[in-house]
Amino acid sequence: MRNWRRILTPYLFISPFFLGYAIFFLYPMLSALYLSFFKQVGIGTAPRFVGIDNYANMLSDQLFQRSLVNTTYYAAGSIFIIVPAALILALVLTRRNLFFREGFRVLYFSPNITAGIVVAIIFGLVFDEKYGLLNNYILAPLNIPPIRWLNEPNWIMPAIIILGLWRYVGINALYFMTGLQNIPDEIKEAARIDGANSWQLFRFVLVPLLRPILIFVLTFAIIGSYNLFTEPTILVGVDGGVRNAGLFMTMYLYLTGFRFLDFGYAAAIGWAMAIIILALTTLQLLAMRVFQED
Repeated sequence: MRNWRRILTPYLFISPFFLGYAIFFLYPMLSALYLSFFKQVGIGTAPRFVGIDNYANMLSDQLFQRSLVNTTYYAAGSIFIIVPAALILALVLTRRNLFFREGFRVLYFSPNITAGIVVAIIFGLVFDEKYGLLNNYILAPLNIPPIRWLNEPNWIMPAIIILGLWRYVGINALYFMTGLQNIPDEIKEAARIDGANSWQLFRFVLVPLLRPILIFVLTFAIIGSYNLFTEPTILVGVDGGVRNAGLFMTMYLYLTGFRFLDFGYAAAIGWAMAIIILALTTLQLLAMRVFQED
């Protein structure tokens, strides 16, 4: 009995986590996978097996394709604008002679603890065509005509990326700062003694040593981009605004499941999102491995 108690005690302590995982994650995930092969429209209707028709319909669904393009647009902005900006900010904030350095760290972290609804409402005012901060205090002094940020299809996605830039640069910069501070000064000094300039030090020393942090930040940038819902919904509406220019995949999933009550198709969209995120994350990891080998 003592041996059995020793064996079972650790599992007993970790069982609440696995029970919660099974009930609130594993079961809904498998249930959605099962439902994605059925056609069920409305509450109380009997599901009808349709095989992979829900997935095949996505290939001709213009709204789904639009939401996929918009979400990928934002994900590209996260990877090529937000993450590099965070890395540059981290390099600046790790300078020893920077005045008020600790205060800047707190300020740049604060957007991450602000509710997404509050951020979206504030930026709705920032992007206002007549009275907004961008048009009146940034573009007007440069003699640039006001931009209809949330009413012009071509400007809706850049506006959402600007919001993401303000909201997520700070927290990503803190991740990079953690990695930079863990790099020994001896390595940097040895590179400078060998004749490395600032760019060579960054490219061949800092970036390879930051690879684990970079993979973490890029992975969460991709996942967060394909799960974005609150900010674009508040800014342009759940239907994506003018010509669905701000329609994200999460918003289309919401519309399909809770407005159109097409639960089978909504489940298929959810699994399509999961597959896309998994594929993009895998490609990103492979690309980082090739980059590291070079």
